[in-house]
Amino acid sequence: MSIDASTLQLGQSSALPASPQEARLDRVPNPHVGTHYLARFTCPEFTSICPVTGQPDFGILVIDYLPGQWLVESKSLKLYLASFRNHGAFHEDCTVGIGKTLVDLLEPEWFRIGGYWYPRGGIPIDVFWQTGEPPKGLWLPDQGVAPYRGR
Repeated sequence: MSIDASTLQLGQSSALPASPQEARLDRVPNPHVGTHYLARFTCPEFTSICPVTGQPDFGILVIDYLPGQWLVESKSLKLYLASFRNHGAFHEDCTVGIGKTLVDLLEPEWFRIGGYWYPRGGIPIDVFWQTGEPPKGLWLPDQGVAPYRGR
């Protein structure tokens, strides 16, 4: 499979989308179809807006997937995730919605997302979603985010 780079945001000047609905996620062919490997993206400074108070919410997102035919192109993923900075949604909606969007785009063999959110109203909310049991033999490291502890 060849890639038509002119259709990707990669290597192009790309403005930050105003919202997730305006963002465009790009996918590229997986050069190792049939090989079971884990691809991981970590977004340590994810930001969205509380839909009730309008205050910013901060979290760490960890996205793990076993690619099928497609990989997510990282620049487009960065722009997509950054587009949430002015988007009002609850933690559960952000985390699961991002996961479902990526699953629809990539059609991976397996997918999981962990949303590790900093406290809102004194309570941290962590959200986890996956498409099913991980395939046998897939190396699945811990997501590496410690449980929240007060300081």
